[in-house]
Amino acid sequence: MDWLKIVSGLFLVAMFFMILPSAKRMMKESPKGSASDWMGYILPMAAVVLFIIVLISLV
Repeated sequence: MDWLKIVSGLFLVAMFFMILPSAKRMMKESPKGSASDWMGYILPMAAVVLFIIVLISLV
């Protein structure tokens, strides 16, 4: 391994530990989703999955 890979790895580990406290705080303070929020996510995702299945079956 050359020095660039070692320094890059150390930088990635340092960034992970610098971002971790903020990520924990954001997860704790974020609003919880209701059932209507989840349906608003699931319906478009199901439509995309069905569209992809149709495209694959046409090939």
